[in-house]
Amino acid sequence: MTEHLSTGPIRFLGRTARESLTRQRGTVFWFYGLSGAGKSTLASAVEKALHEKGHLTTLLDGDLLRTGLNRGLGFSDDDRRENLRRAAEVARLFCHSGVITLCSFITPTKAFRSLARQIVGEDDFHEIFVKADFETCRARDVKGLYAKAEGGTVKQFTGRDSGFEEPDRADFTIDTTTSSESTCVDQLLAWMLPLIAPQ
Repeated sequence: MTEHLSTGPIRFLGRTARESLTRQRGTVFWFYGLSGAGKSTLASAVEKALHEKGHLTTLLDGDLLRTGLNRGLGFSDDDRRENLRRAAEVARLFCHSGVITLCSFITPTKAFRSLARQIVGEDDFHEIFVKADFETCRARDVKGLYAKAEGGTVKQFTGRDSGFEEPDRADFTIDTTTSSESTCVDQLLAWMLPLIAPQ
């Protein structure tokens, strides 16, 4: 006897079922700020701390996504928007699977941040402004990008050739010029943990 695949409506596993397995609330934490402000450093440190507490996490980093999913996109406004749109769509999928999703992207304009929030959803999206002024970031220059920008080999560099709009009000602001990494991580965890508690 031949079995036939049902052609009825597909019923996907619901978010509640997934979150009951992970025992946490799927949430997106979007770290943004200038290059060198400490976004990736803090997101990585927070991810490790959450993992040690038994949480399922993933980290979406701007540099890493540009080597794969977003390879070929440049730094024009249109390309930056598409880069962030794709990242937000991926973050939303992880979130709905019950995964705590940490995103690290410069996200230079209010419009880009609004787009990411709209895609992910108001209840699931929490923006974290990693604050550090241009001169501090330039002095750190952890990736050598500021030197390349000044030498003319990196174009449309945020904060120099391309603007960065500070938020009127972020969900959380952390100033890496005045606080140590460990202090920043402790402050972030104290704020995050209630947000990821199961409903």
